[in-house]
Amino acid sequence: MLDVKELTEEQRKRYSRQIQLPQVGVEGQQKLNVAHALVVGMGGLGCPAAMYLAAAGVGRLILVDYDQVELSNLQRQIAHTTQDIGKLKTESARETCVALNPEVQIETVSNVLDDEELEEQVKRVDIALDCSDNFPTRFALNDFCWRHKVPLVSGAAMRMEGQLAVFRGDRPEQSPCYHCLFRKEPTDGEACSEIGVMSPLVGVIGSLQAMEAVKVLIDVGQDHIGQLLLYDGVTLEWRAVKVPKDPKCPVCAQR
Repeated sequence: MLDVKELTEEQRKRYSRQIQLPQVGVEGQQKLNVAHALVVGMGGLGCPAAMYLAAAGVGRLILVDYDQVELSNLQRQIAHTTQDIGKLKTESARETCVALNPEVQIETVSNVLDDEELEEQVKRVDIALDCSDNFPTRFALNDFCWRHKVPLVSGAAMRMEGQLAVFRGDRPEQSPCYHCLFRKEPTDGEACSEIGVMSPLVGVIGSLQAMEAVKVLIDVGQDHIGQLLLYDGVTLEWRAVKVPKDPKCPVCAQR
């Protein structure tokens, strides 16, 4: 149970457009203001996700990435600017988020996390967003989120196509996990540096990750449990694929 607090007059003004929504209201905004989110990856997905979480008033963010800003990142990683080249991505993203909303408490983790360190970060939060670009991180984050009943919002983007899914370790009877979708780590994974990605595509998926996270935090709407949403950036069409819970999954079936 989140320990909500009364909104100040400044907060009521800052978040007035959200508070006007019947699905949010004052109570929903109060929940956001004390919520704690983990964003893993400050690249094309993590930048818009973190920025929208900050702007929406999610009270505490942990931003994780060990890379530095490079010129080739700027085509899609909107939290960073040309002046940030050479700076840690976590620091650049933190500065951008604080400029959007100085009320948000932001912690940065700028080193490569081993499994124990990643699990410790997961244990601290109410929700996690997987904005990473590699399968070992995705599988590890899924495992720890499931183990500690932390909802996980997963996003991916490549070429002109995007994916979005929500996995609910806090609803184990209903939800599959990431491992149910990918039963083993692909051995032929490709990076966007090798095959490319359209700039606005990562903004679409990263923004929707923030949207789904907000919905989970205030418990509103449909969070697409058991579905993988596929987005075609060429046709602007969405397709939903059912992801059944694997009764033999080594992660979620045992728990």
